[in-house]
Amino acid sequence: MRADRLLQVLLLLQRHERMSARELGRRLEVSRRTIQRDMEALSAAGVPVYTERGRNGGCVLLPGYRADVSELTPREAQALFAWTGRAVMGELGLDKALRSAMGKLASTLPAELQDDAEALSGVVVVDRRRWFSETEDNDALPVLRQAVVAGRRIALAYRSASEGKTQRRTVDPWGLVEHAGRWYLVAAYKGKPKMYRVSRVERVDVLEEPATKPDNLDLKEEWRRLRRGLEQTMPEATEMRVRVRPDLAQRLRQVSTSLLTEGQRPEEIETDDEWVQLRMRFRVRQAACAVLLGFGNGVEVLEPEDLRHDLTRLANEVIELYKPKDPIQPKTK
Repeated sequence: MRADRLLQVLLLLQRHERMSARELGRRLEVSRRTIQRDMEALSAAGVPVYTERGRNGGCVLLPGYRADVSELTPREAQALFAWTGRAVMGELGLDKALRSAMGKLASTLPAELQDDAEALSGVVVVDRRRWFSETEDNDALPVLRQAVVAGRRIALAYRSASEGKTQRRTVDPWGLVEHAGRWYLVAAYKGKPKMYRVSRVERVDVLEEPATKPDNLDLKEEWRRLRRGLEQTMPEATEMRVRVRPDLAQRLRQVSTSLLTEGQRPEEIETDDEWVQLRMRFRVRQAACAVLLGFGNGVEVLEPEDLRHDLTRLANEVIELYKPKDPIQPKTK
């Protein structure tokens, strides 16, 4: 809606005071001509904005002007006060700041909007923890946030998952990403972008020297590139058809959810009194074998055939490992 875009233009100019029409258009995904029309509409409504031509021109808001938030709609008030990102703010060390900011904002709202927003916040709970997974240790997150915002280099003591030991390295932090309940630091090490899982950071020291960051950095795009690179190095995903006893079907779904390929859930194909057939796609074959063997004879892989062979081999290896070393002699009377 145009009204929403006009407010976004105003808020951007409040923050920057002067921006080019091209930059405003890029951020709001509209043309320069649309931004020019929006500036005319804001000016006609009494907002002290104007445009300057020339090389150093742009869209300008007179310093000191602030928008009145008393015209928030009920849905906008609910979105702010029931914001599900509060858990994220707590991990970043900004929960007190968020409560303070919301308190200041609430003082400008009509009483009916406050009541409506508080009603929603009282019936919405966000639990970002995955089933059957441990809570991540993100104690380093507030310090990392401060370093990223300040643009300072950091020295990390980082527990590498691949090498199993703590490594020390100095990096240029670019940003923080929360992905599926886990936090990652995107940073450059010796000029090359890397991702670091925050729960594996054992110590972080903020240095005095400024961090090096590309002028045109797009953190979202950099994260996508790093994630794609990691996914390509993982073993090929395995798609399978299994049958599971009805009393174990729900448990299999719960245990396997976090191990399936992104956005995929077990698909039920067929059900009868004895078996439930599911189609599943695990990200890592080894994880699939571990889960399926854990259900014993309550789960059977129907296809692919090579996965059945892998499970047979693994089961025989386990039998060989745990069978008694000396035959048990029968007791004699």
